[in-house]
Amino acid sequence: MSFAVIQTGGKQYKVSTSEILKIERLKDEEGKTVEFKNVLFLNDDKTNEIGNPNIQGAKVEATILKNTKNKTILVFKKRRRKNSRKKYGHRQEISLVRITKIFSKNGKLISEAGPRKTLVQTEKAKDEFVRKRQAEKTRILQESEAKNLQHQEKKRIKIAVEKTKLITKKSDIVKKKTVVKKKPLTTKKK
Repeated sequence: MSFAVIQTGGKQYKVSTSEILKIERLKDEEGKTVEFKNVLFLNDDKTNEIGNPNIQGAKVEATILKNTKNKTILVFKKRRRKNSRKKYGHRQEISLVRITKIFSKNGKLISEAGPRKTLVQTEKAKDEFVRKRQAEKTRILQESEAKNLQHQEKKRIKIAVEKTKLITKKSDIVKKKTVVKKKPLTTKKK
């Protein structure tokens, strides 16, 4: 699988086609195609190209999916024993980009992304996945409840058997006591 290492926004990213990245905010609008010309490393299935520092003529094309902000980072500063506290948050502006094509230094196309799934298809797949996962959870829960009921039933049967054994032992003891009577001592005078 071919990939490239690009540099944008002061950071380096290892990218391959049809991959979605969070990068520093780009000035272009959503839906536009962007070219990254700072390619540091290229890997085709057969060859590797290393830049010094960049590979001249190599580029990576991507489309901007969304310009948004990242998650909030809370910053809390405190100076102990000074009653000084400061809390604030920061949301870094980012762009979500989908890599579409990777070109080598002579302009040859190394890798290209396939067609992108529409939002409706991904939502249907997500709903189907959630439904299957929920069905699996309920099946596992039902199996565990059935095993639990079987285990409880076995315990009840075992206790009932033990009770009947005790009752039969008690009745045998009572029978033995009634059968074995001591004969009174009689003395006959002659």
